[in-house]
Amino acid sequence: MSDKSLASFIERTKNQDRGQGLFELENERMLEVNLSGSVWTKMGSMVGYHGQVKFTREGIMSQGLGNLLKKAVSGEGAKLTRAEGNGVVYLADEGKKVVIVKLQNEALVVNGNDILAFEEHITYNIKMMKKVAAMMSGGLFNVRLEGSGLIAFTTHYDPVTLRVTPGHNIITDPNATVAWSGNLEPTFRKDVSLKTFVGRGSGESIQMEFAGDGFVVIQPYEEVYMQHTTG
Repeated sequence: MSDKSLASFIERTKNQDRGQGLFELENERMLEVNLSGSVWTKMGSMVGYHGQVKFTREGIMSQGLGNLLKKAVSGEGAKLTRAEGNGVVYLADEGKKVVIVKLQNEALVVNGNDILAFEEHITYNIKMMKKVAAMMSGGLFNVRLEGSGLIAFTTHYDPVTLRVTPGHNIITDPNATVAWSGNLEPTFRKDVSLKTFVGRGSGESIQMEFAGDGFVVIQPYEEVYMQHTTG
């Protein structure tokens, strides 16, 4: 018979420092940040912390006038919080799985809703895809991350990475698209022949198409992440 005592529960679920550095998977759905300095985190993702840590919302002008205007127009976007100090911070997002990758002078574009955390010295730019704004309510935000350092993003269930090669384009559902290599620039298109039975009032299917040489990460889940305008 399994031990159902409170002491056994505490022992089974207690946090463990595995000595893996700044970003560590406490479990597959929770990120442990061993903080000594500062990192960027998705706003609202902090579920616990200890130590001397200060949380500051991204300054309204920290990404320049262009991003300020995009946020003002949309009312939404990819919102970030800086965690600064010395301590341990635990991050999670709706129970989604956490993926940690290390950029080595590389660029990665992540769906704005799926970014969880990244090192402060990584250059980032929040971007709204203008071409899709007319197709979706509020458009689609993503975050371009470039440089060297750790980033963490989330996926519903296990992600799959598809290779994009010249002459072999990859077409994805925007609601299932998590990330793609920084050298790719997806295009959007409507396909009126692909009717959907639920969830698309227009009766049109919106798709992302990736061409060139790179990769795209998808998840086995259609996430309704389109940001709606306030009003």
